[in-house]
Amino acid sequence: MIGITILGSTGSIGVSTLDVISRHADKYKVVALTANRNLERMVQQCKRWQPAYAVMADADSAEQLRVQLKSSAAQVNVLSGQDGLQQVAGLAETAYVMAAIVGAAGLLPTLAAAKAGKRVLLANKEALVLSGRIFMDAIHDSGAELLPIDSEHNAIFQCMPGNVADGLAGAGVERILLTASGGPFRTRSLKELEQVTPEQACAHPNWVMGRKISVDSASMMNKGLELIEACWLFNTTPEYIQVVLHPQSVIHSLVEYADGSVLAQLGNPDMRTPIAHGLAWPKRIQSGVAPLDLFDIARLDFEMPDLERFPCLRLAGEAMQKGGTATAILNAANEIAVEEFLAGRLRFTDIAKIVELALTNIPVVEASSLENVLAADRHTRDYAMTTVQELTA
Repeated sequence: MIGITILGSTGSIGVSTLDVISRHADKYKVVALTANRNLERMVQQCKRWQPAYAVMADADSAEQLRVQLKSSAAQVNVLSGQDGLQQVAGLAETAYVMAAIVGAAGLLPTLAAAKAGKRVLLANKEALVLSGRIFMDAIHDSGAELLPIDSEHNAIFQCMPGNVADGLAGAGVERILLTASGGPFRTRSLKELEQVTPEQACAHPNWVMGRKISVDSASMMNKGLELIEACWLFNTTPEYIQVVLHPQSVIHSLVEYADGSVLAQLGNPDMRTPIAHGLAWPKRIQSGVAPLDLFDIARLDFEMPDLERFPCLRLAGEAMQKGGTATAILNAANEIAVEEFLAGRLRFTDIAKIVELALTNIPVVEASSLENVLAADRHTRDYAMTTVQELTA
C-alpha cells in the first residue's frame, strides 16, 4: 500500500484525488488530510478515510475537529498551523504528497515534501511561482519525484520525450503550446469587464474550480502563473512558450518538435485524469473519467490571446523575464486583489492594475533564499492592501 498525504483535501483537487483513490483502495492508503477551515467536509473525510493525521491550518477549526471526532470511531491525530502541515508532508509512512493547497499558503508544506524526498504531485503552482530555483534544487538534492498535476503541465509532461533537464533544444523540442480556455470573458469587451461580478467571474464554462482559481482563470492570471510554472518544470524561458486559446478545453496542451511533429494530449475536462496519471505513473489506472467522444466534440477552435483584454498574462511573462522576486510580487499582489474583488471592494479590471503597480514600484531582489521570497511576499501584500484602499477611497 502506498501512503498518501493530501494537502488541501477539502478543495476540488483534494476531493477528486480521494475519488480516484476510492477506485483503487488496494493500492493507496490515506495517511494524512489537511484543510484550512472547511470543518464539515474534513469531519466527513476523516470518518470515511480514517487517516492517521488531520491538519487544519486554522487553530480554532482544529480544536472543533478534535471535539467532533471524539464521538466517532475515527482515531485521528489532529494538528494545526504551518507546523502541522509541514509535519504531515514529511511523514515516513507517506510516499506520495498531493500538493493542492491554493496560493502562497501551500509553499512551505510543498517544499517540506520536496525536501523529504517524496513523490510530489504538484497542483499548487505557487510553490514554483514564488520559489522556482529553491524548489527545484530541493527536488534535485533530495531525490524527490516531481509530477505536474495541473491539466496543462501534465499534458506537456505526457508529450515530452523523457528528461528535458538539459533544455528543450537538446530534446528536439521547438516550443510548448500552453492551452487556455479563455474563461468566461473571452469575448467580452473591455468596457463590459469593468462591470462583471464575482459570480460571473467564478462561472467557468468548462471546469469546476474554487473561487480564487476561477477568478484567476477569468483574468488569465492563472495561465500567466502556469507559464511561469512551465518554465521551471521544463527548464525553459517564456519565449519558448506560446499560449493558445482553446475554448473547448479538450486539448490540454501540445509540444512542437524540430521535425514538424506536434504532440497533443486530449481528454474530457476533468482533473481526475491528471491525478490518476500522477498517482500511477509510469503505469495507467482507471480515473472514473468518461472517454472522450470526438464525434460529440465535432470541432476544435484556437485563437491568439488578446493581451489588452488579459493584461495579467502579459504581466506574468514580464515578471518571469525579470526574475528574482518579481514572480513572488506578482503572485502576492494578485492574491490580495482577487480577495478584494471577491469581497466586492474592487472591480475586476482593477486586479491587473494592482499587480502592475506592485511590479513597477516594489524593488526586485535575488530569490536566493526562502527568507527573501517570503519577505517580498509580505511586503507586497501590505503594499497591495494600501493600494486597494487608495483606489477605493
